[in-house]
Amino acid sequence: MQYDVIVIGSGPGGYVGAIRCAQLGLKTAVIEKYSTFGGTCLNVGCIPSKALLDSSEHYHNAAHNFDAFGISLKDLKVDMAKMIARKDDVIAQNTAGITFLFKKNKIDSFQGVGSFVDKNTIKITKADGSTEQVTAKNVIIATGSKPTSLPFLPVDKKRIITSTEALNLKEVPKHLIVIGGGVIGLELGSVYARLGSKVSVVEFAKSIIGTMDGGLGKELQRVLKKSLGMEFYLGHKVTGATAKGKTVKVTAEDPKGQEVTLEGDYCIVAVGRTAYSEGLGLENIGITVEERGKKIPVNAHLETAVQGVFAIGDVITGAMLAHKAEDEGVYVAEYIAGQKPHIDYNLIPGVVYTWPEVASVGKTEEQLKEAGVKYKAGSFSFKASGRAKASGDTDGFVKVLADATTDEVLGVHMIGPRAADMIGEATVAMEYRASAEDIARICHAHPTYTEALKEAALAATANRAIHA
Repeated sequence: MQYDVIVIGSGPGGYVGAIRCAQLGLKTAVIEKYSTFGGTCLNVGCIPSKALLDSSEHYHNAAHNFDAFGISLKDLKVDMAKMIARKDDVIAQNTAGITFLFKKNKIDSFQGVGSFVDKNTIKITKADGSTEQVTAKNVIIATGSKPTSLPFLPVDKKRIITSTEALNLKEVPKHLIVIGGGVIGLELGSVYARLGSKVSVVEFAKSIIGTMDGGLGKELQRVLKKSLGMEFYLGHKVTGATAKGKTVKVTAEDPKGQEVTLEGDYCIVAVGRTAYSEGLGLENIGITVEERGKKIPVNAHLETAVQGVFAIGDVITGAMLAHKAEDEGVYVAEYIAGQKPHIDYNLIPGVVYTWPEVASVGKTEEQLKEAGVKYKAGSFSFKASGRAKASGDTDGFVKVLADATTDEVLGVHMIGPRAADMIGEATVAMEYRASAEDIARICHAHPTYTEALKEAALAATANRAIHA
């Protein structure tokens, strides 16, 4: 065999898994069909969306909040071309970083579409149609996912668009219609709402960010409506979308079955993502994907039905999160090397990068109730946080859920300033099976946002928050 491991796909799961393989002394190669490494996350997902979120947040603060801080500005304007160029530069820096890491770790890379000839042989089809074959003892499939398409929502990539096109708009929409009230739709909706767009979110479920704790969705909807004027059409079933000239019409049925029509100049279809498993030649080695979601079945060690062929990240079941894929890439590398790695899927945090940010780890209240687990809940509002008052970020709260008998922390849910960073403390505590009182007795620097976590833990311990 030419290699110990071949990784198909260079997104967060693929490139991290490849680097860990190389660190463990395994001769490794990566096959990537695009001209840059990094997959969806670095090129058209996590990184570019955060770049635009930061740009739009700066503008929105300058336009609406700076005056309260004694900073007066006038003649503010949005330079979309410059904003997009900065986003592209951020992407370039990150993808160049992966190229550097591959060279540093002596990982070979091939550009083209990888597909199975047999379980140890991969054919690489290049852009010019030429092919070559490489062999390996083990193969890791890390091909990620793509935006889900619906037959009654034809995407023209001009007016009816996906998240990919939304990252490169040349103008600020007058009225942006977002189909889908999940993470992607709300983040991109926030970008353009901050820049001045009217934003309408149409969601089939009765709440936004439905996979997270119910209280978080309610608070986020309230704040986005208050601060950005976003409109929400919950419990609405989209029935179609058409584009004519510069106008997009979206039709939906409200909860009573009445037809609702929205008109805008752009529409983002953000109804989820589908595993990218086609074109891999899986049928050549006897792997059948799941009918729903096109995901590749794997066992507890992330190995497919074919020995030596593994799959990680968005292409298998579970949360479609970059950091989940990264941990799985490391897991497979260490498993191949004969180690005994472990992933606790209950402790993979989820984050929504709106403002305020939303973050969650562990069980939600809804899950605990459904499982019949007796628990205690403690909450603390950022309205009572000195640091939040100083920065003007008083929306949101932190909620700690703990076992009613043992006091072990079962879930932490927060919406507020820098929640994306704060959730790390909760995850560490839960990895070590901390009790709510453990967190409550840890000295937190003052004034900081993380004091809200301590206060929520105090509230969960014995209803004894100091500042509530």
